[in-house]
This record gives sequence, C-alpha cells and structure tokens, in this order.
Amino acid sequence: MLNHIRPALTLVVAMTALTGLAYPLTISGIAQAVMPTEANGSLIERDGAVVGSALIGQTFTSDRYFWPRPSATGPDPYNAAASSGSNLGTTSVKLKDRVTADVARLTATGIALPVPADAVTTSGSGLDPHVSPAFAEAQVARVAQARGLDPSAIASLVARQTEIPTFGVIGQARVNVLELNLALDAL
Repeated sequence: MLNHIRPALTLVVAMTALTGLAYPLTISGIAQAVMPTEANGSLIERDGAVVGSALIGQTFTSDRYFWPRPSATGPDPYNAAASSGSNLGTTSVKLKDRVTADVARLTATGIALPVPADAVTTSGSGLDPHVSPAFAEAQVARVAQARGLDPSAIASLVARQTEIPTFGVIGQARVNVLELNLALDAL
C-alpha cells in the first residue's frame, strides 16, 4: 500500500511547490522587474502619501469635484472588498427607480438631457475609476462654478486628461476621475 501512496504524496508536494510557490514567485518577480507600478496596484501618490489607485474608483460628492459613475458595491461605494455588479436586470423596478432618481439629481445640477449612460449605470465590477468624456464634459459648468474658475480652463483640463483607446482601437476614450480631480486641485 505504501508503494501506491508514496508516489501520490510526492506528486502532491512537488506540484504544490511548483504551482503554489515557484510559479507565483517567478511571475511576481517578472512583474516587479518589467512593470513595477502596475504590479504594486497602480497607486497614485501626492506629497509622499498614497491617495488612491488608478484602477479603483473613489467617491466624490462635493460640487468642487468631478463625480464618478455609480458604484454597485453596496452601502459602501467603491469598496474593493465587495467588488460586484448589481445583478439588477432591465425589468427591475429597483434599478429603474435608482436610475430615474440619478437622472433627476444630475439634471438638477445642470446636466442636460440626455444624461450620458455611464452617469447613471454601474460598471460590471462596481469599481470602475473612469467616466466617459461626455459625462466629464457635462460636469464642467458645475465644477467651474463651484471653484470660481473659467469653464474653458476646466474643459481644457478634461480634454488633457482624456485617455484614448488602447492602441487607438481597444476600448473607448475615458477619463480617470481621481487623476482628473487631482489635476483640478493642482490648478
């Protein structure tokens, strides 16, 4: 019987060492060498302090800042530990009521109809740090008024912060809300 168990145990130990230790350590080492910023979470620092990640959205509610799209991570928006979509379908009354309330709130702040879709819909993960250029541009007047700045200066900042699709074709143009708000504070 020991003749049958020994090879199985040896294989379990060997595969655990290979796939559980050697492979992850090798890939982590390569990632640290080739792209250390991304390997460490794409953290954004200001004045020596980490203020967020370029990959995870944050809540901004003040009129002085650009607002992100809604988050579906539950009562604590943009909680990375609770990454999930809402799973509410197109026939959901709860979804319809939330979107209707969001549209009313946004139009009350001066955003014209039709409201950009990402202004009232959540991303699949509930953590998307980006908004569409259309949603960012729709917020320019509100942010400029709250800060007492020229709207054209804010619009120019949005244009400079707009990221083009990867390789010019993958994805859509987008604006990282945290990076835009940090650039806004630097004005």
